Amino acid sequence: MTDVQTSSPDPADLTEVVADDASVSVETSEPTAADLDREGDIAADYIEELLDIADIDGDIDIDTRNGRAYISVNTDDESSNLSLLANADTVAALQELTRLAVQNQTGGYSRLILDIAGSRDARQAELARLVDRAIERLDEGAAEAALPPMSSYERKLVHDVVSERGYVSTSRGEGRDRYTVITAS
Repeated sequence: MTDVQTSSPDPADLTEVVADDASVSVETSEPTAADLDREGDIAADYIEELLDIADIDGDIDIDTRNGRAYISVNTDDESSNLSLLANADTVAALQELTRLAVQNQTGGYSRLILDIAGSRDARQAELARLVDRAIERLDEGAAEAALPPMSSYERKLVHDVVSERGYVSTSRGEGRDRYTVITAS
């Protein structure tokens, strides 16, 4: 799965560079491999502590790709209650808490991705079904089909699915209200 931002960079990804006291320019700051490894380690420690407190079993894997740290929590134990944390809203909230924990220790914004018990794959499948229903509306004569607001990561996944289906998508709105609109090509 490729993760490429289609919108403007997050302001937290920007670093101010003062050339002199009269002018300020802004440039993006990409994390190094060492930065991403550190983010992953901090995030894994945070998640591990959370799992210990909640008495939930899970194995944590750390990966870095596409300029992000990826943290996956899985278990082979069918009696584990890890699935309690796999709800999309719960994963999103835990991801934000984990990002804050990383930011607290590094002083920098984190774009890490958290997956719990395959929640990312499940959400991607759900988004594909949502796109398919929107395309059905287009096939029935609608000029465009709007999807509900979602995160930039989820909008990127939607853009990929829409493109694979041979349709066109754009994002509209601002902040938390940003949503995707699908049209025929």
